[in-house]
Amino acid sequence: MNDLSHYPRLASIGTPADLRRLPDSELPQVADELRQYLIEAVASSGGHFGAGLGVVELTVALHHEFDTPHDRLVWDVGHQCYPHKILTGRRDRITTIKQKDGLAPFPRREESEYDTFGVGHSSTSISAALGMAIAAQASGEERKVVAVIGDGAMTAGLAFEALNHAGDVEPNLLVVFNDNGMSISENVGALTKVMARAMASRRLNDLRERAKRAIPKQSFMGRWFKRWEEHAKGMFVPSTLFEELGFHYTGPIDGHNIPQLLQALRTVKNLPGPQLLHVITTKGKGYAPAEQAQIEYHAVGPFDPLAGVKKKTGKAKPTYTDVFGDWLCDQAAADPRLLGITPAMREGSGLVRFSKEYPARYFDVAIAEQHAVTLAAGMACEGAKPVVAIYSTFLQRAYDQAIHDVALQNLDVTFAIDRAGVVGPDGATHSGSFDLSFLRCLPHFVIMAPADENECRMMLSTGFQHAGPAAIRYPRGTGPGVAIHPELDTLPIGKAELRRRGHGLALLSFGAMLAPAAAIAAEFDATLVNMRFVKPLDEALLVELAKTHDGFVTLEDNAVAGGAGSAVAECLAAHGIVLPILHLGLPDVYLEHGSREEVLGMAGLDLSSIRHAIRARFPQAGTLSQASA
Repeated sequence: MNDLSHYPRLASIGTPADLRRLPDSELPQVADELRQYLIEAVASSGGHFGAGLGVVELTVALHHEFDTPHDRLVWDVGHQCYPHKILTGRRDRITTIKQKDGLAPFPRREESEYDTFGVGHSSTSISAALGMAIAAQASGEERKVVAVIGDGAMTAGLAFEALNHAGDVEPNLLVVFNDNGMSISENVGALTKVMARAMASRRLNDLRERAKRAIPKQSFMGRWFKRWEEHAKGMFVPSTLFEELGFHYTGPIDGHNIPQLLQALRTVKNLPGPQLLHVITTKGKGYAPAEQAQIEYHAVGPFDPLAGVKKKTGKAKPTYTDVFGDWLCDQAAADPRLLGITPAMREGSGLVRFSKEYPARYFDVAIAEQHAVTLAAGMACEGAKPVVAIYSTFLQRAYDQAIHDVALQNLDVTFAIDRAGVVGPDGATHSGSFDLSFLRCLPHFVIMAPADENECRMMLSTGFQHAGPAAIRYPRGTGPGVAIHPELDTLPIGKAELRRRGHGLALLSFGAMLAPAAAIAAEFDATLVNMRFVKPLDEALLVELAKTHDGFVTLEDNAVAGGAGSAVAECLAAHGIVLPILHLGLPDVYLEHGSREEVLGMAGLDLSSIRHAIRARFPQAGTLSQASA
């Protein structure tokens, strides 16, 4: 815990009510202390960093001017919520964030009444806040509702759907548009270019305000100036866009200037109808290394605040993301039809090298997962071979497009699904628990799960060469360390790999669960199969093993409900085979945050839990005779 004697004003703030008792003159010092406290806390424990530094003054001003939690404050994504958590009674626990039994990494309703809406995915804030505002008006509640959304999150269609609706129903809603030119990496797209004009418009804004005060409104010059102002605003700031959608636009203002923020908030919070306040901030503000390297300091591990984050030295074992990134470049060199697509996750999905080597074939569509998938479908219609690099949890947002635009038309789109299975510290919002379940029910899809790095590369080639939809799902982090062959070899579709011939039980492992399955198989003298394919299954091998074994154990880091194990059970039922099956996978709950190992333990997928579950279901495991061999 930080030494609060270094933060006298922050130490006096247990809740926002304490903050609201302070005079305006003391708020800049509160912000300074809050920023330094945040730097010290994240340096000791790690976590999301740059986004929080960028909204320190804004967070102080919002909680000072609005009667939270009665007034609703809705954060978008939640990367920037650490200052909010510190001011809302969680200051002394902030160093536990992302750790098992610690604070959640994003706003969470169960954690605090100040977290009015649980988030983790972007662009939900305006919709949620609009719903709250409509509900409050319907019930006669007098409360203010504020949504805070960044310009990165504003690139998603969901945000514009909410803006469109809000302008029609005209609720008492304030949208604070936090414009910093960044999401996790640099923002892209035409909207970003429009917003960039605002960065150069502050002088125009100051001149406009001085002229408005100097020229009488009803005079000829006043009326002329009003017309000029509207034209000029449309040239330099995005006011026209929002005002045409029914919002009263204010700004842009300096989001690090507390007097300006207070004045603007006091003006707009009592105006009727939908309001939009445009604030310009700097991600990483107040910590020079984070301002200069905004991508690197988006999220960090523990570091020395005086020295900054140290770059890793030496050759690290490649992650599955690295395997994908290298394969993508190699496959692109071999096939000019390959096009790479990411929804604003260039670094996270391993496309940095590809974006540099093949810029004309690289497409960052911003935070627009639905568009990414349908874009790929359109490319495939014209003979291209698109590869969509996407996190498992983000693919959920484009499920309709995967069904309607890709699978239904049997289009040649390859999905490289990162962060599948247990992810860990980012918690339930980012867990890749469901992709096998929601994809395997789709006709035409081929679905693969690699057990190691080289198999991942081969599966990517297999999916790419397959003339139809294919998904390769792989976990976060490193694999077992298998050597990676440089060739672009493929696997026979639908063929599993028999790793060990035993007796009694057959352990059927899907993807990353092979390592613990191998240890258990050796211990129980069981048969071990690396299934490789979730769809199509190796039905011939399953039927053969069912005739020579006393039971099956399926292992997967996906939800048991509807997952790979369910596919095995369905296969046996279709062949009229009755056999005891134990399905081991992720339980029917949302998994809490913690390290990957801790979350696997909570899910019952660590070695000791697997062993216990097998012995509970098959008490004679390891001693069963090969009765039907």
